[in-house]
Amino acid sequence: MPLMTHTASELAQFLGCTMEGDGSIEVSGVAAPASAGPSDLIYVDHPKYLEQAAASAAGCAVIAPGLALAGKTLLRAANPKHTFARAAEWLMPAAPIATGIHATAVISPTAQLAAGVAVGPYVVIEDGVEIGAGTEIGAFCFLGRGVTIGERCRLYARVTLYAGARLANRVVLHSGAVIGSDGFGYVEDGGKRVKFPQVGEVDIQSDVEIGANTTIDRGSLDRTEIRAGAKLDNLVHIAHNVRIGENTVIAAQTGISGSVVIGRNVSFGGQAGLGDHCQVEDGAVIGGQAGILPGKIVRSGQIVWGTPARPLEKFKQQFVWLSRLPDLAKRIQMLERRDKTDTVSEG
Repeated sequence: MPLMTHTASELAQFLGCTMEGDGSIEVSGVAAPASAGPSDLIYVDHPKYLEQAAASAAGCAVIAPGLALAGKTLLRAANPKHTFARAAEWLMPAAPIATGIHATAVISPTAQLAAGVAVGPYVVIEDGVEIGAGTEIGAFCFLGRGVTIGERCRLYARVTLYAGARLANRVVLHSGAVIGSDGFGYVEDGGKRVKFPQVGEVDIQSDVEIGANTTIDRGSLDRTEIRAGAKLDNLVHIAHNVRIGENTVIAAQTGISGSVVIGRNVSFGGQAGLGDHCQVEDGAVIGGQAGILPGKIVRSGQIVWGTPARPLEKFKQQFVWLSRLPDLAKRIQMLERRDKTDTVSEG
């Protein structure tokens, strides 16, 4: 990954931070406090991390208001972790996925590639594909007929876009992602299953990031939609006609069934499962391994856990009782033996 060296003053100006200390020190990377070198940037967002930060070799730290840290150049930020992430992106820009158009790429003469598009080895780009300026396509990717990709997208190796898939700007697809595959829809008649049409669309809006080996099905007759800023982890499955709102985050191994509607700023823990036609409203939190039954609604701001999913406080109460079941069973067995002994004595 290429590094860029800047002074602390330049970094403070870029980040819009107030600086305290020597602004001339050079900063070229980011690191955790324990592994940081003199030119690395660290961050401190809680008093409990001050001791570790003080012992670090880092010369510069992004730090929350009200915290003190001697011997280092400080950049004050209300949200140090967010500011640190912005600094990392500036100091350590991502390495290119591809440069130029590789000789082994197979590109249809009807495809339209804007200025600065890079295409890696053995990429296949079919008829009618449109790719925006500055987009990078990694080795062995497949772009089916009529795919459209916006500007400055990044497709890592072996991404597959089925025919007609649409990506907006700055979308990132990690290796093995499959966008626009057929949904799992069949009609039963006389004991046999006939495939229901899977001819809809898939639309991924700007600034979405999709993890490795994640699959997103096209709509059946309508469309599947991932709205701006959503982030999907590795090994997530999104079925046909699902709508996912802005800035929602979904952790690994989550499975979302057909026609589920998810609002904005929803958070999913890993291995959550949603039945078809569920609705998850804005700002809800779905705990890890939670299971939501078909057709259920999770209300705005609600936190749910368990299978079937229930409000967090109720889940915690029930979990406490479940953990006590072995002891309660022993007590019941003891009472039953005592009752049997008393009955025999009375007889």
